[in-house]
Amino acid sequence: MTAPVEVLTIGHSAHSAEAFVALLRRAGITAIADVRSSPWSRQNPQFNREPLQKSLQENGIAYAHLGDALGGRPRETSFYCDGVADYERMAQAPGFLDGLDRVIAGAQKYRIALMCAERDPLTCHRCLLVGRALAERGVHVRHVLDDGALVPQSEIEETLLALSGRAGDDLFAPRAERLALAYRAQARKHAFATPERAGGMPARRTARPD
Repeated sequence: MTAPVEVLTIGHSAHSAEAFVALLRRAGITAIADVRSSPWSRQNPQFNREPLQKSLQENGIAYAHLGDALGGRPRETSFYCDGVADYERMAQAPGFLDGLDRVIAGAQKYRIALMCAERDPLTCHRCLLVGRALAERGVHVRHVLDDGALVPQSEIEETLLALSGRAGDDLFAPRAERLALAYRAQARKHAFATPERAGGMPARRTARPD
């Protein structure tokens, strides 16, 4: 029987380059798929694309940037709803679906982690958009936390249901329907918002590299 495909995710947060590599090694990660729309970090320049790629390669870890396909900050205005990135529309885009195919194919050879900036997967598109889409394809998705713990997407989903007040059984609302609403509510809170949507102010989520 073929083993199920597994894909991990991780947020670089404010780790040093050394601490980040140590986290990757602890999880057995051999390749990073960078899903930031813009592969740079003003506050943590060690995670700019060039130094990051160099650091990873020096430690035997492969690197690829997939932000154009799987990033959380789309260029096309059609992927926004009221100024906020619409993950449900983005998940149907041909480029996004091609990106998922690349990740799944790569996971046959490497132990891949999708990397973005956010520390908490519950606030990041790598979980709310990409992780969800991979899980719906039967991929085993787990999220690497700061302490090295691995949290499965299924556990994330239970947390989302609880946060949205939709946990437990409901005779008139199937779990899949409640979960979709929970994902939507969380995405509206944390997805990239245009400056106009944020009232013209440089809000934190308008500046992050999703």
